[in-house]
Amino acid sequence: MKTYKIAAIPGDGIGGEVITAGITVLDALAKRRGSFAFDIQRFPWGADYYLEHGQMMAEDGLETLKPFDAIYFGSAGDPRIPDHITLWQLRLAICQGFGQYANVRPTRVLEGVRSPLAGVGPGDFDWVIVRENTEGEYAGVGGRAHKGFDNDLAMDVSVFTRTGVERIHRFSFELARSRPRKLLTMVTKSNAQRHGMVMWDDIFSQVAADYPDVTTDRMLVDAMTTRMVLDPGSLDVIVATNLHADILSDLAAALSGSMGIAPTANLRPEGDFPSMFEPIHGSAFDIMGKGIANPIGAFWSASMMLEHLGEADAADSLMVAIERVTAGGEMMSQDLGGTATTNEVTAAVIDAIHGDNE
Repeated sequence: MKTYKIAAIPGDGIGGEVITAGITVLDALAKRRGSFAFDIQRFPWGADYYLEHGQMMAEDGLETLKPFDAIYFGSAGDPRIPDHITLWQLRLAICQGFGQYANVRPTRVLEGVRSPLAGVGPGDFDWVIVRENTEGEYAGVGGRAHKGFDNDLAMDVSVFTRTGVERIHRFSFELARSRPRKLLTMVTKSNAQRHGMVMWDDIFSQVAADYPDVTTDRMLVDAMTTRMVLDPGSLDVIVATNLHADILSDLAAALSGSMGIAPTANLRPEGDFPSMFEPIHGSAFDIMGKGIANPIGAFWSASMMLEHLGEADAADSLMVAIERVTAGGEMMSQDLGGTATTNEVTAAVIDAIHGDNE
């Protein structure tokens, strides 16, 4: 039996609640399948760790995580600590430290879930947004000078390298090629940002020549927001820079029915470092401890983790279980218009897993 070593980092806010739910579902799925198991180790890194130790994770955190097969992450963010500290010292430290350059965010309307778009339901759109995850607007290059004076200066520099841009484009083309529609849309803002964004356009054209079977088109990021709302069925795989894809994927999650159901994979495709899987909803401190957080984003992220580990059948089984629950309509969390608690949704998904062969 194959045993996968998973590092669980619940993080802040509702992260602990949804990751606990996710681990419970993963264990139930492993027992049901019988062909693999999980060795899950939890790490208490996050805001509370910072308040005690002055840093968001242990000094040797990356070295500690390196031997694991995957990382299962909850959220980062706490009103007691500036957001740039919680993000840069934990989530981004892991993504950049392990070169997890492909952030993959699938989006579709699950069975039984209502989209805010009139007349749009399950099957009407099925997107995968690919976000360059280690450079661009979040490269961390810049600085601050003359603080407290009239000439106070702050600068953030978007950094694009040929290596970084080409590898995310090739990843996106390979993904598009693997899907039925073989359609890839590239998003930039090259009419205004005439250096880095134009480089993105140029390299995209060069890489496209190697994929004649993939249909491509291009959008400016502002026009893309309207296309996602007005013509969602015209899109399939979308590739964009770190900042643009971050924003577009939040819009995509809202259009699919709720931020609470959206998953993310932070992939290191080469496999020399572990990849990380997380829901995108954030720490949501306003509902922390109330037992009402939607765990589906964590479950869907767990399904992506299973697929990454080579357990595609188990990943599909988990998604089938999730949609059995959402299609039933009785176990919907508050963000989806229901009254079910985190534990009730979790129990319902586990029941669906046990019934997957019935």
